[in-house]
Amino acid sequence: MAGEQKPVDTSRRARLELRGVKKSFGGAEVIRGVDLHVEQGEFCVFVGPSGCGKSTLLRMISGLEDISAGEVRIGDEVVNDIPAAERGLAMVFQSYALYPHMTVRQNLSFGLENLRTPRAEIATKVDEVAAMLQIDGLLDRRPKDLSGGQRQRVAIGRAVVREPRIFLFDEPLSNLDAELRVEMRGEISRLHGRLGNTMIYVTHDQVEAMTMADKIVVLRDGRVEQTGAPLELYNRPANLFVAGFIGSPRMNFLSGSVEGGRLRLENGEAVRLPEEGFSLREGSAVTLGIRPNHLFPAAGEGSGLHATVRSIEQLGGDSYIYAATPTGDQVTLHRPGQTDLQIGTDVYLDHDPQVAHLFDSTNGQSLRQV
Repeated sequence: MAGEQKPVDTSRRARLELRGVKKSFGGAEVIRGVDLHVEQGEFCVFVGPSGCGKSTLLRMISGLEDISAGEVRIGDEVVNDIPAAERGLAMVFQSYALYPHMTVRQNLSFGLENLRTPRAEIATKVDEVAAMLQIDGLLDRRPKDLSGGQRQRVAIGRAVVREPRIFLFDEPLSNLDAELRVEMRGEISRLHGRLGNTMIYVTHDQVEAMTMADKIVVLRDGRVEQTGAPLELYNRPANLFVAGFIGSPRMNFLSGSVEGGRLRLENGEAVRLPEEGFSLREGSAVTLGIRPNHLFPAAGEGSGLHATVRSIEQLGGDSYIYAATPTGDQVTLHRPGQTDLQIGTDVYLDHDPQVAHLFDSTNGQSLRQV
């Protein structure tokens, strides 16, 4: 980023802790007892499907939403009853939330003016942040004269000038096109590396979560399904939901029963199971999870998992083959490069069982041994 870099002020960092946090709207409980600890300086991403409670949880941390039960701690302080403006946080919204009648400089300055910061100090901070975010040439423009990416930089800059203890991002890139999203992911990651502040980031896009986070919190129906580093969740998902949500394209799932170290499917076909690392019981109902890049054509026709090609996506450098088994299970196969397969072709697929995953079909929990 442009501009001379000042030493990072580590005193502005703060840890975040949630203890049994709940939120109800009338009789509907939408956050159902969340416990979470985010270390100082961590980049933590809340991810999950629409309606899982991630934005509500962020608003409860910010003070924009009341807490029905539990505690929110910033540093060593319980902030449940502290107004949003006094929590030392800064929030970046999906809609940018810029003042349309103000210039970029005025938008960046506004929060500091409300805090009665001296004008000379405001000017210095605004110039430093504008240079850092490469918007120093836009300071006299108004939001309507900016592109989406420029508006997002201004929204981020308005948060940075306040020097918050924690940054909160609520799906900040969802209004940008795909190419600009990739660029802004890098910008925000570099900003975190430069400032070192704790950052909480909400998204429904698991690619954003995987590429930006130190820690991912996977939410579903107001509960935490799993917390961990991106590759920890990818390699060791705690349950079927996390396994299907983390990873693109999603993991393939085949259900059946354990029989002699193989998975017996409904149509009588048998698929290899991992020989170690999982707790298996003969006759138990299990679900085998296989990543699309871990499936490959079987060595001989008639062996392996039988499927029929339903559609193909040729991307030039990669191919995605979507097929269906005789039992109706949908499977996705990722192959580097291009493929000669045609729609309607019968294929036989194999996999490396040692990189597969196993789950209890009754409760969805991983059968991996600790």
